[in-house]
Amino acid sequence: MSFDEKSASEYDSWYETKLGNFVDEVETKTAFELFQPKKGEKILDIGCGTGNFSIKLAKKGAKVVGIDVSEPMLAKARKKSENNNLNIDFQKGDATKLKFADNSFDAVFSMAAVEFIKDLKKAFNEMKRVVKPGGKILLGTITKDSDWGRIYQKQAEKEDSVFNDAEFKNPEDLEKLDQKNLIKTKECLFIGPDTSEEKINWKEEKRLAAKKRGGFFCTLWKVKQ
Repeated sequence: MSFDEKSASEYDSWYETKLGNFVDEVETKTAFELFQPKKGEKILDIGCGTGNFSIKLAKKGAKVVGIDVSEPMLAKARKKSENNNLNIDFQKGDATKLKFADNSFDAVFSMAAVEFIKDLKKAFNEMKRVVKPGGKILLGTITKDSDWGRIYQKQAEKEDSVFNDAEFKNPEDLEKLDQKNLIKTKECLFIGPDTSEEKINWKEEKRLAAKKRGGFFCTLWKVKQ
């Protein structure tokens, strides 16, 4: 199933819930601590969806190009970008066939998208191709062997689920894409999908960090080429 207009609306509405908002906060903190976006950097956001992270990167002063395979998602992203008075270039595109010249970007950033990419190795090679020497690549995704991963895999069994064709990963799966250029992997989202509202907070997140595997992780590479 593809991300149609209904899926795009539901995607954004989930982040307005208490749990969704906290998940976004946790994942953003983890990603940005590793990635450290800088003003003036030209960044390619792959699988940008409705523009959540493209907008955050642009607010940090980056020059952002966001690509996604879903036109309904991109339509929402463009509207949100306009509402924030940001100049973000959103394009329809395939991660395995990037339409950009070699060394076009200072960095590549992708959150919650790699699980939908069938040939991840090919896509990663494309990311390396378009990044300048010394540039960064950050991939963030749901942890397969976690409470969150198991919930999404259960959802994938439903015929109308957007996760029908998703292939979830563990940290070691991403790290082996390029061991030579690997910098660090960091886990987060230790609270579970069934966490009660009163426990959706940083205190609980930190308490559980020592006890279980994170439901989300980010992996960073610095491409030497």
